[in-house]
Amino acid sequence: MNLKFKLVFIALVISGSACIAQTKMTVIKEESLSIKGEKVGTWDGKNVFGYTLDNGKMQVELTNYGGIISRIITPDKEGLQENIVLALETIPDYFTKNGPYLGAAVGRYANRIGTASFTLDGETFHLTKNSGQNTLHGGAKGFGVKVWKPEIYKKHGAVGVKMVYTSVDGEEGFPGNLTTTLWMELTSNNELRLLFESTTDKKTVVNLTNHSYFNLSGINGDVREHELQIFADAITPTGPGQIPTGEIKSVTGTPFDFQTPKNLGGQLDALGEGFDHNYVTKRANSAELKKIAIVKHPGSGRVMTVFSTAPGVQLYTANHVRNFPGADGKTYQPHWALCLEPEAWPDSPNKPSFPSANLAPGKKYVHEIVYRFGVEK
Repeated sequence: MNLKFKLVFIALVISGSACIAQTKMTVIKEESLSIKGEKVGTWDGKNVFGYTLDNGKMQVELTNYGGIISRIITPDKEGLQENIVLALETIPDYFTKNGPYLGAAVGRYANRIGTASFTLDGETFHLTKNSGQNTLHGGAKGFGVKVWKPEIYKKHGAVGVKMVYTSVDGEEGFPGNLTTTLWMELTSNNELRLLFESTTDKKTVVNLTNHSYFNLSGINGDVREHELQIFADAITPTGPGQIPTGEIKSVTGTPFDFQTPKNLGGQLDALGEGFDHNYVTKRANSAELKKIAIVKHPGSGRVMTVFSTAPGVQLYTANHVRNFPGADGKTYQPHWALCLEPEAWPDSPNKPSFPSANLAPGKKYVHEIVYRFGVEK
């Protein structure tokens, strides 16, 4: 039977003002899909909005400031709804307090570029140094602190927000005017889908991802009891400044081995430190949307499966998050979350043997990420 539901939306006009309207549409779903948004502040002279996507079973909160996912609220095996990503209390808090990149869209180049420089066609480009002598997550003011131009949308089985940001030639040292469109949508079958598309007018490098910190327990302590599986048989080991050496190293029989499901706490103990490593999910670039990881929390029953078209995924266990005041009165500590950041391999612009992160005029960069949520009882 065709069911009707109400979709509240914000139509953003060129001036940046917003009007709110209400419409009805017919879908073949038992669940109701809705999206609502409101202006929550201004930054850099631009309007910032908060959005809530709801499919009747889970909710995703996000904002056009930094393309940030501010909350993901999902049920546990008893039906208890809890937020499962590290968050700040309000969206305006992200303007000045988001040092760890909580939930942010990161770019132009996620992860690290060694010596904060790279060469394209014989020309060397010098980037902003914001991690020792290296560049991290696009420089001092990357995509995660920019106000994107938003537009809500609806389609069969999903609601979402489309955001556009143009990074001008020379921003943080990167060449070319790079225009990026980011689609962020929640589907009726509990998938949060992200799609990045970028074009440039000058040859450049690009590597975009999302930096959410997941804790499927509902952020009730650390993530040591999580079970993790990563579908990768190798990592790219690093040297000083966490810059890859250029090697591809097998994980088999090492603490980095998550080819079969492993207790994260046991692997942390075996490693003797936190994880902050790139896993090789593909040996070459391709458009294949590949299952790259499964995370489970046995206590709550929550399960997250991650898919990506990128050749790598960075596993980070919040090693440097210490005494950090988060939402709901919680203070975040090391290993209170894990990040799975699908992306190009770190320092690819300086490693010719790595899958290329170059983008030329007339070509399109495309990266799709899917987070699928469920429960095991």
